[in-house]
Order: sequence, then structure tokens, then C-alpha cells
Amino acid sequence: MPQAQDREKQGTGVGREGSLRSAQASARQVPHLLKPSHLMSRIVYVNGSYAPEEEAKVSIFDRAFLFGDGVYEVTAVLDGRLVDFEPHLARLDRSLKEIALPAPLGHDDLRRLHSELIQRNRVEEGIVYLQITRGSADRDFAYPEKTVPNVVAFTQSRPLIANPYAATGVKVVTIPDLRWKRRDIKSTSMLAQAMGKQEAKLNGAYEAWMVENGHVTEGTSSTAFILDAEGVVRTQPLGYHILPGVTRRAVLRLVALEGVNLEERPFSVAEALSAREAFMTAASAFVLPVVEIDGVAIGDGRPGPVAGKFRALYIEEARRS
Repeated sequence: MPQAQDREKQGTGVGREGSLRSAQASARQVPHLLKPSHLMSRIVYVNGSYAPEEEAKVSIFDRAFLFGDGVYEVTAVLDGRLVDFEPHLARLDRSLKEIALPAPLGHDDLRRLHSELIQRNRVEEGIVYLQITRGSADRDFAYPEKTVPNVVAFTQSRPLIANPYAATGVKVVTIPDLRWKRRDIKSTSMLAQAMGKQEAKLNGAYEAWMVENGHVTEGTSSTAFILDAEGVVRTQPLGYHILPGVTRRAVLRLVALEGVNLEERPFSVAEALSAREAFMTAASAFVLPVVEIDGVAIGDGRPGPVAGKFRALYIEEARRS
């Protein structure tokens, strides 16, 4: 009897193990059984094809992966439509030209690509990320000849209008600006910005403002503004030292239309700390008030009326366009 029971147990074990192997084999045949559900819901674009994100692939020899040799754009989606897309295309053209990379797709193709991703992923609010690289080639610093650019794009759904930070404001820390000298190119080389964003996170802040020669240049992923003690809106002038923000451009036009005093002039950290208000702009955040810098409250420590006004105006215009 004991031997029979042992044989019965062994036989039962073999059966369970076999069933498990069978289930695993079935799962391999149907890959989504082994994937988290959110990976099945997003379609991405890779070099002319639309595919589920878990099936999308680019070579390990892609120049952006090896050298950061590529450029990108992030365009907001509001009410299922692209926001400020023409200025994003113009900036993309400029970035490509500055790194001597011919545009692989025309503006009409890029618009169709973006619209297709928005439709396929049912994005009402969020962003479309587009990246164009020099292509794939064996590792060599010099630009390879006759490579075909890699073009990838994906969407991210996120609340833009009901962003909770619009009501509470955000905290900022200041850090040294460690970036290279051609910050006007929207390059995929973003290590310094990632380091800065992590520094902000570790200090309980939303954003880091980078400082060079005693002046704030910009945020790791945003443009920095203050309303100074005299009631003048100030931000860095354009040049190689900052990215020409698309949302920055739109807000500067709105500031001028509203008759608010405006100066594209650098400001120091001390000036920011004594400002009436501070705020930041970005395609993925529109306009957000800054209520604290380096632990010091800005103004009364609450979102200011000027930041709130230009956020509302920007959203109103974006929805009309």
C-alpha cells in the first residue's frame, strides 16, 4: 500500500507538471497571456508600421541608442486634437538641419502619423512623442553614410486640463546646468536633464531649474518664468543656451496681447526668490505656477493670478485652434 500511494503521488505530480508545461506552452503561443494588460492597449509607430508596443523593435545599433544621435518632439493632444503642431514641425525641421539629418518624412506624413496614433489609441488628452534618429550602423562616432533614419512614435494619455498641479502649484529646486552647449537642438541626449529631474524628485520637488553663470537658464523639461518685483514677466532670451519652447512662444505672444510688461532677459535665483510669481511652461503641462523654490515660498506660497490667467488663456486658444 505505501508503494502504491507513492506511485499515486508521483503520478499525480507528473500530471500537474505536465499540465503546467502545457499551460506555459499555450501562453507562449498567445503572448498576451504573459503580458500585463496595459501592454496590449497601446499601438506605436516604427518605420512605417503600426504595431502593439510589445512587438515594436529597433536595432541595438541605432545611433540614438549608442550616441544620442537623434532628435525628438513632444506634442500635446487636447480634445483628441494636436496642439501647436505647426511650431513643433518647424522646430523639428530646425533640429534635423542642425545635425545634418535629412527629414525622412514630410509634414503631411507626420501629421497623418500623429493623427493615426491618436485615433488608434483613443487619446483625448495626453501627448504624442516622435523620435527621428540617424539610423542603425556599426558603432563609429563619425556619421555613417547611406543609413536609413529610424522613425518611432508613441502616445501617452494623461490629464492636461485637470492637472492637479495647476491648483496647488509646484515646487522647484535649483541645480547647476551641466548640459552641452547646443541646447537649442531638441536632442535625444538627455542625461543631464534626467539627473536634474531625479535631483528634484529626491528633494520632493516637481522640477529642477538649471543655473549657469548665476542665472536660471530653464527647467529640465520646461521654460522658466518669473513675474518680477516690478510686475514684469521675464524669461531667458533665445540662443544656443536654451531650447526654443513651443509653449513658451505661445505664452509670450499671449503676454504681449494682454499688455503685460515683458522682457526676454535673464534672472538670477535671488530675483526668482523675491519675485511676485513664478511659473513654468511645457507642451505636456501647458502653464504651471511655481509656489516654492529651494524651500522658499514665492509670493504668498500659492498659485498666482498671472500664472492662472495665462494657463486659462492658453487652454482657451488651444481648444479654439
